[in-house]
Amino acid sequence: MSGNAILENVRRYRTITSLCRQTAAFRPTQKWTLLEQANEWERRAISELEGYFAIRDGGSRWQTAAAA
Repeated sequence: MSGNAILENVRRYRTITSLCRQTAAFRPTQKWTLLEQANEWERRAISELEGYFAIRDGGSRWQTAAAA
């Protein structure tokens, strides 16, 4: 998958995250379910970004950051 496609996925995932959080503010009975969904979409976005940079940098950036 190209870098642009991955970044577009991240943008979409974060949009869904935002919508879940906004909806949770107006639907108290569904609040916790919506917030769990928001966390899951944010986790997906982070996972996509980590994968993108691991491939792009050969993982060296993450290894260097972990060693610090």
